[in-house]
Amino acid sequence: MVNVLSSRILLRPTDPERSRAFYGEALGLGVYREFGTGPERGTVYFLGGGYLELSGRSDSPPPPTVRLWLQVPDAAAAHEELAARGVEVVRPPVKEPWGLIEMWIADPDGVPIAVVEVPEDHPIRYRP
Repeated sequence: MVNVLSSRILLRPTDPERSRAFYGEALGLGVYREFGTGPERGTVYFLGGGYLELSGRSDSPPPPTVRLWLQVPDAAAAHEELAARGVEVVRPPVKEPWGLIEMWIADPDGVPIAVVEVPEDHPIRYRP
């Protein structure tokens, strides 16, 4: 097995400034590091146990198979906060048949983002 020390998701946005405003301001993700200069400079955000890097520029958005999954302690509170910041909510929080509470938003390039609350009694939190 490879000894993985760190990991990150890499996104090449079509409009880097717009995407930085979305992830840094609208979602409020903290900046881990920045590198380079100009509009296509890299910005790496803290993303729970990993990182999200926006760098470079793409002529087209990521394919629809690219998705992000963000766990939060309270999906209803996240819904209120994100809506107040002007984030378009694709689908408000709903308790799914598998027991997770999921809300869906999308980044400026249409990347689907699941904002997920894992209830205290959900099996994902413990092994029976």
